[in-house]
Amino acid sequence: MSEHTSTVIWRRGAAEAFTDNRYNRAHDWKFDGGAEVRASSSPHSVPVPMSDASAVDPEEAFVASLSSCHMLWFLSLAAKRGFVVDEYQDDAVGVLEKNGEGRLAVTTVTLRPRVTFAGGEATLEELEALHHAAHEACFLANSVKTDIRLEIG
Repeated sequence: MSEHTSTVIWRRGAAEAFTDNRYNRAHDWKFDGGAEVRASSSPHSVPVPMSDASAVDPEEAFVASLSSCHMLWFLSLAAKRGFVVDEYQDDAVGVLEKNGEGRLAVTTVTLRPRVTFAGGEATLEELEALHHAAHEACFLANSVKTDIRLEIG
């Protein structure tokens, strides 16, 4: 077992009434390794200027976390199977919509990994096997109800 920590800090601006629901949603994420990230509600949910469009929103972070977890497992499995990966890029997309219970949720995340190997490409069967194993091993994919799809390119 391991624990993972983060600190989320938000402060009300001095001129913000708060109870009118027109306060700024920008805040900071601090991680145990020292990284700090500016975060905010999505401007798709809460309009600017109450959201900071340049900050990471929780929905984006969720999609990136799933993509990153999958990639890290893929790289580890590829190395163990003797493949040398030069580059891995995933243009992942999450869909926020009402789920079966009528609640807003990220219902689908589609991963679109493109992998460049040194010394030639893996076969489609090898790629599919690596991606399947990475999906099965990903801690985050194992933790959520979201439908995670792969479009191998």
